[in-house]
Parts: sequence; structure tokens; C-alpha cells
Amino acid sequence: MILVDSSVWIDFFNGRESRETDLLAFLLGRRVLLTGDLILVEVLQGFRRDREVETARQALLALPCADMVGEVVALDSARNDRSLRRKGVTVRKTIDVIIATFCIRNGHVLLHADRDFEPMTDHLGLRTA
Repeated sequence: MILVDSSVWIDFFNGRESRETDLLAFLLGRRVLLTGDLILVEVLQGFRRDREVETARQALLALPCADMVGEVVALDSARNDRSLRRKGVTVRKTIDVIIATFCIRNGHVLLHADRDFEPMTDHLGLRTA
């Protein structure tokens, strides 16, 4: 299954064209895509107008939505962050480590447009679209 990161959804809802938004547009309705509680927070907090929030909320909730953080993912995320730091990699946002760890643990592919995931692909085995 493919989890779509907020970096792609935000560009998609803002009408920005990129390889990732084009892929998202192609996959919608053709593949089962996954969203998650953390993705919902990141995407929906950025809208200024209630009407836009509601449109995005409906679109996102039309997809399966996973609870992304629990005890196991939290512990694994901390371990992954420490592992990256030992390799000289500092991840700017804890939420990105959590999202990557969730994907790794559950065998999901991540569709993203955020360079912070690159070291997690290189060092942790995160699979990306």
C-alpha cells in the first residue's frame, strides 16, 4: 500500500505540479492509497478557509486512515532517530521519523516530496514511490 505524505497532499491541494502530484493524480481511483492521523493534522492545519478544509477533509477521509503512532512505533521511531544521528544525520522533524518508521514497520511505500526522507531511505530501508 502507498502512504501519501502531507508534502504531496499540500502541493496537490495548492495546484502545484510535480512528479509526485502527477503520480498522486494518476493513482487516485486506480490504487488503494493510505492516509494517517498525522498526515491529516499536517495537511488540514494549513488551510485558511473552512470550505477548503472541508473539501480536503472529505477527500482524505475517503481513503483508509491509519492510527500511525502507538507504543511500538514510538519506540522504533526513537531508535531510528538515534541510529540516524549516530550516522551524522539529523532529521529536522520528529514527525517525519514517525511517518517513515510507520511505513517501514507496516511494509508501506511512501509517496513524498520532502528531502528529509532521503536519509531514511538510504539508512533505514524506507521504500518510496
